[in-house]
Amino acid sequence: MQLTRHTDYSLRLLIYLGQHPDCLATIPEVASYYRISRNHLMKIAHRLALHGYIETLRGKHGGMRLARRPGMINIGDVVRDMEESFHVAECFNPDNKTCPLLPACNLKFVLGKALKGFLGTLDAYTLADLLSPSKTAPHNISLRAKL
Repeated sequence: MQLTRHTDYSLRLLIYLGQHPDCLATIPEVASYYRISRNHLMKIAHRLALHGYIETLRGKHGGMRLARRPGMINIGDVVRDMEESFHVAECFNPDNKTCPLLPACNLKFVLGKALKGFLGTLDAYTLADLLSPSKTAPHNISLRAKL
């Protein structure tokens, strides 16, 4: 399973806001930190705000902050809300009827089960889990863009 860049950046934005709870973060600030397009980040922030994960304040002293406590932001929900589709194979798209294997193929079942397991694992975590140091995660991991 591979997440789109849109979802990846959405999670990064939530992590950034979770790491800076006492201030309003701006699009230029976060875009510079992660070295991503401001325009792309604006679209992501807009969508996260529509889903109630962040709140945005306009104006000279505006910015973004989490709309909920980190423990109330479920990672599985964020991924479902930000991904356009979960068509992991041709047969997952209901508009596509071209698979010649469909009548006798169990691939859709197996991939569906894998997708359910993937999302189930994400459902077990909240943003708070991503913000706290883990005993199993490598200590040198960074979500900051590489030079």
